[in-house]
Amino acid sequence: MKEIGYYQNRFVDINDKVVPIQERGHQFGDGIYEVIRVYDGNLFTFEEHIDRLEQSAEAIELDLPYSKEEIHNIVQEGLDRSGIKEAEIYIQITRGIYNRQHHYPDGPAVFSMTVRHARKIDESTKERGIDTIVLDDVRWLNCYIKSLNLLPNVMAKQAAMKQGCAEAILHRDGIVTEGSSSNVFIVKSGTVYTHPATNRILNGITRQKVIEIAEKLRIPVEKVHFDLEMLRSAEEVFMTNTSMEIMPVRKIDEIELSTDRPITMKLIEEFQKLI
Repeated sequence: MKEIGYYQNRFVDINDKVVPIQERGHQFGDGIYEVIRVYDGNLFTFEEHIDRLEQSAEAIELDLPYSKEEIHNIVQEGLDRSGIKEAEIYIQITRGIYNRQHHYPDGPAVFSMTVRHARKIDESTKERGIDTIVLDDVRWLNCYIKSLNLLPNVMAKQAAMKQGCAEAILHRDGIVTEGSSSNVFIVKSGTVYTHPATNRILNGITRQKVIEIAEKLRIPVEKVHFDLEMLRSAEEVFMTNTSMEIMPVRKIDEIELSTDRPITMKLIEEFQKLI
């Protein structure tokens, strides 16, 4: 098994230096990306991820260099070459190489990819839950685009880590939006609440699956704006993304939450069946 990369129509060693200095993803963050989980050698929710990739490309007026079928073939070949059964596929598409002009170049988009070992989820962490802090959401207003411009997210994550926390919960004028790299859910009186899929959040694929599972289990789901007071008084809080799946929250700033999480644990159990 080995981690591998792909750049401009060829497979490369994961450590090869292949990105030119005038690559627009490097200089401007002018591009989009997706992360796809692989379980036991099988791509999970591939169609949903590529649909979102296409949505992001359309939003920034970027023509994808390959069709969905061609992307699938590249991803599958990369996975086969790596031999990794539990993997994360990172896909990045940029506007390519240009002489650092702000307007779009005329050339074709550039596709790159890595196939890496998936980050292992510590089951004891999932049982205990993670600690979080609350921060202002200072990102741009088109968070539904999965763009390469992640500096505010990176800084929020770093601020959380400096305080010994795993994640930051973001709010905009008191309304909870999402985490620095995750979606946020709360539970009150048996109902699950999460921010609606507007331009203010990334509509996570795991988020979508959790909503589907909750509806299947007949757990009420409200996709509404909720404030910090509601967050802090929640009976259960959990966060979702491709890497950590469904992660309970143990602490928000100095507020310790109950370790009794019946709805969160039901959702985790059903999600494990799904994968």
